[in-house]
Amino acid sequence: MSTVTEPKPQAPAMFTRRTMIIGAIAVVLVAAIALDTKVVQIGSEHDVRKAAFSPETYGVAEYPKAKASIEERAVPAAELATAITASKAEAGKKYGIATSTGPVIPVTFKGVVGEKKANTHTIAVEGLPEGLLVRVQTGPAINGTDLRDATGTIEFGQFKNQIEYQDAGSALNNEVKKQVLAPVDVATLTGKTVTVVGVFKLINPKSWLVTPVRLEVQ
Repeated sequence: MSTVTEPKPQAPAMFTRRTMIIGAIAVVLVAAIALDTKVVQIGSEHDVRKAAFSPETYGVAEYPKAKASIEERAVPAAELATAITASKAEAGKKYGIATSTGPVIPVTFKGVVGEKKANTHTIAVEGLPEGLLVRVQTGPAINGTDLRDATGTIEFGQFKNQIEYQDAGSALNNEVKKQVLAPVDVATLTGKTVTVVGVFKLINPKSWLVTPVRLEVQ
């Protein structure tokens, strides 16, 4: 007895054509995506992460420039106090960088550290008029934008928005904490003699709140 092999059913011609068409479309789409895809090397000029504003990177890069400018232009405190007493406006123009809330002035002095209140220490500086209060920001918080505004070279237009502009100021303040205050035992400063270089905003001529870029303990 012979065995009869039944023929296998053939796929309908329409189904085969549909499969071929779908496959062709897929190939075209993959090719189009490949042509439209741009490979970006990490760290290159096209890397969007590089273009994004980084406060930490900004602070490290810009703080040395601000510090050098402040140290170069710092006015002895006694000389500055005399000029302010004669004319606050003229002293601001001569020694400071104008801002919307008052000039930011670089200053240097030597004095004895007094008590600590909140984030500041008072400093008794010889040769200053009676009633003039000098305070230095010693942390842990460093407030204000005096460092950012101290040189006149950092402007709002250099940043994308107000948040970045504020972050730039905070980044410079953070460098003060790391580079100026971290090496100093702030808790034991009272009674010691220090030399300070820093900046303050001239609002109240009888009260200077100084952000230091140099604080040396004798």
